Amino acid sequence: MRQRWEVDELVESWSLGRDDLSFLGNKSGSTRLGFAVLMKFFELEARFPFSPDEVPVEAADFVARQLGLGFDAWPAYEFASRTAMRHRAQIRSRFGFRAWTDDDISVLIDTLVANNSGDRNVLFAVTTAWCRSVRVEPPSSAQSARFVGAAMRRWEDQACTAVVARLGAEAFDRLDALFDADRREEFGSLRSEPGAVGVDTVLGELVKLSALSALGVPPIVFDGFDQRVVERWHDRFASTRPSALIALPATTRVTLAAAWVQCRHRRVTDGIVDLLIAIVHKIGARAERRVEREQLADTRRVGGQATVLFRLVEAALANPSGVVSEVLFPIVSEDTMRDLVRQHEQSGFALRGQVQMFLRASYSRHYRRIVPELLAALMFRSSNTAHRPVLDAVEVLRRFIGRNERLFPVDESVPLDGVVPASWRGFVTLTDADGKQRVNRIAYEICVLQALRERLRCKEIWVEGAQRWRNPDEDLPKDFDTNRPIHYEAIRKPLDPAVFIDDIRSRLESGLDRLHTFVADGGDGRVRIGEFRGGWITVSPLDAQPEARNLARLKTELNKRWPATSLLDMLKETELRLGFVDNFETTATREALPAGVLRRRVLLSLFAIGTNAGIRRVAANEPGDDTESDLHYIRRRYLTATNLRRTITQIVNATHAARHQHLWGQATTTASDSTKFGAWDQNLLTEWHARYGGPGVMIYWHVERKALCVYSQLKSCSSSEVAAMIEGLLRHETTAEIDANYVDSHGQSEIGFAFCELLGFRLLPRLKRIGAQRLYRPATRDAARWPSLAPVLSRPINWDLIADQYDQMIRYTTAMRLGTADTEAILRRFTRANIQHPTYRALGELGKALRTIFVCDYLTSLELRREINEGLNVVENWNSANGFIHYGKHGDITTNGHDDQETAVLCLHLLQAALVYVNTLMIQQTLADQHDIILDNTDLRALTPLTYSHVNPYGTFNLDLDTRLALT
Repeated sequence: MRQRWEVDELVESWSLGRDDLSFLGNKSGSTRLGFAVLMKFFELEARFPFSPDEVPVEAADFVARQLGLGFDAWPAYEFASRTAMRHRAQIRSRFGFRAWTDDDISVLIDTLVANNSGDRNVLFAVTTAWCRSVRVEPPSSAQSARFVGAAMRRWEDQACTAVVARLGAEAFDRLDALFDADRREEFGSLRSEPGAVGVDTVLGELVKLSALSALGVPPIVFDGFDQRVVERWHDRFASTRPSALIALPATTRVTLAAAWVQCRHRRVTDGIVDLLIAIVHKIGARAERRVEREQLADTRRVGGQATVLFRLVEAALANPSGVVSEVLFPIVSEDTMRDLVRQHEQSGFALRGQVQMFLRASYSRHYRRIVPELLAALMFRSSNTAHRPVLDAVEVLRRFIGRNERLFPVDESVPLDGVVPASWRGFVTLTDADGKQRVNRIAYEICVLQALRERLRCKEIWVEGAQRWRNPDEDLPKDFDTNRPIHYEAIRKPLDPAVFIDDIRSRLESGLDRLHTFVADGGDGRVRIGEFRGGWITVSPLDAQPEARNLARLKTELNKRWPATSLLDMLKETELRLGFVDNFETTATREALPAGVLRRRVLLSLFAIGTNAGIRRVAANEPGDDTESDLHYIRRRYLTATNLRRTITQIVNATHAARHQHLWGQATTTASDSTKFGAWDQNLLTEWHARYGGPGVMIYWHVERKALCVYSQLKSCSSSEVAAMIEGLLRHETTAEIDANYVDSHGQSEIGFAFCELLGFRLLPRLKRIGAQRLYRPATRDAARWPSLAPVLSRPINWDLIADQYDQMIRYTTAMRLGTADTEAILRRFTRANIQHPTYRALGELGKALRTIFVCDYLTSLELRREINEGLNVVENWNSANGFIHYGKHGDITTNGHDDQETAVLCLHLLQAALVYVNTLMIQQTLADQHDIILDNTDLRALTPLTYSHVNPYGTFNLDLDTRLALT
């Protein structure tokens, strides 16, 4: 039961009615209060509390005051006494319940098996629901855990038997042979992660894909199973040592192997597609860089080209029959003329030709050898006939694998339109001695790969057997057409597109009217719209906010009360208060570690990974019996992304519950931004960051206004920040009711504005180039309605296009809301490479209207501009704490495994959340005790729990002058 109750909630749920008071009889003192509390608790939960600590203190005090008793009577009630047992029997009888008996065990387990989806938390909820339906008091938490475990084992035995039956004898034998001792090396290579982008990595991944396909796991083997169950089996298999897998029953071992093979096959396929996209880009980028380097090295630029050419032409016209050396060289030297010629050759068409030549050379000498294997392993498909030429071109390449012709035969039908760009036509085609057009194979292959890459990136072409690069139609909800009204209602959007459009149009007109009046009246002196550069918006910088005067005293008091507080102790205090170690479920079938040992090792592992100090150093620094091997076991079995996210959510919710609202306000707005972390680069996620330099990954944070991060994501440096922004808003799963989000320029776009509106969030970006923004009109006839905005007014919005695609926009929005696919996978369809997609164009039109509305609000409201700036400063403060906590190994993520990288990020997030939680309690306690520290509005604005001057993130250092190192 939750511990925090508002007054109106107490009145509604814990009030004693006339019948309740009558049922109390002649009981008195602590007996009367204890009986009343148990009765109301049972009425709400259909069970009794396991201990007095489970009863909310506010509720017990509220009941005591109704009975005219003091709260001190509550601790005096003896839970384990015979009187309490008699009281429970009376309460059960009143509500028509009976006590739990052993006869209920088999019925409950049968019910759990019938309703099992592979999720223990769901089974606990089923247990509670079943007990209520049959009017029986539920068993204790320990008993429930045993019954759920028994049901899980029975269900898994049945599921494994069904899977093995679908596999067939041959596939069963092939999977079971994976565990033979002589195949351990092959088995280990299948489990390895791909390396950096390159030919050898592609060939290695293709070998893996071939080996996984050869195991012969049918695609339908897990039909009817929840995908989360299959993923859980995959994780269990991946985190278990081969020796431990061999000890399992054959049916269980082979089922886990089948789940791993199926998921692994999809992931390897996704990785190969990623490699194909990256390599095609890499070939072109390297060719361009090489040409640029040579151009810079060889070219001496000629200044005043127009003047030089004019003087040459003038001299030539004056002496048409003269000798060049006598007429022209006295005016312009021979060296200057050569520089002019070289400069022309290295610009425009000539430069493009050099890039094509270098690209062709690089491809033919090195990268071409992966094409046959790629085309043989991947099956490309498309649902759009407009992209048929690219698929036909791929088939042409497949037919000519192994042949040595430099040119395609004359009678071969080679698709050019839609495959070969106009700039490449002269490079790809040539005319032979017979006057017939021929196609160069190598140049054509390059064009096919480039066209394939562009269409893969926007998922107009997809790959069979992939997960992220699968058919985009599979990303959409299957029941949308049958449950359309329900899905519209879920996002609170009208079924009629005219109603939706009228609302947007009205808001657009109102915003333009407001901005026009604001500018025409002179505004606040900070905003100007002029004719510069064809229309330019000028916004003056914000003035500095006044300094918070009393926060320094508060920080001083924190340092005095809790000097050099260990970060590990703060993590421990968070666990002791919340018991979050219970969230860490093992990926194995059972748990043998004692609760105390598990708690200690989980905390040490979280601290070791979150600080980046490493498990080896933390284990060596601890005097206990927890060895490095023990902590690695915890890391492998317990520190999964699901467990970590569940724990972070619990800490965030506990922080919200513990906050005093008059100090912190309500959490309704987050600010999101990314920060770069250095990382090892022998993997597909790590990329070179164009802005910050060096190889690394990005962590995208969603931080609410009082420095509490509600969600984090590990992303590549080139991934979409718009997709990450939307994903965090939808998936944070905390009690914070987020309705708006601050972002920097990279986190917003027209598509971002459109989807945020459809999902019910308000996007509040800090626009980097506010001066170049354009305002879009509601209609053509409104051109002269806002004369003061004329320099920045653009064309009208195409409302008809929005109306035509309204249902499709809601369909994609519903897919994001339900999580039928990753948000970034859905947004891949809506990029500039796919600009002709009608839904993309409609989203662009809607985004233009919404951005215009926002710009109008942004320019007319100084408070909004300041609010956005303050919110984004909170994220910057959060980023600064990363270096303080994640200090080990220079802050770099020293692993190439994607799961290990994600675990490191989530452990860092968890440590920061624990720091904020404990700091919140410390600040509130200090303010409650120190009445001379009074915070005004300026102090409250700057108050943050993300302060760490009183925190020591490092280990324990003991100096003993009586001991020496063992040196001769």
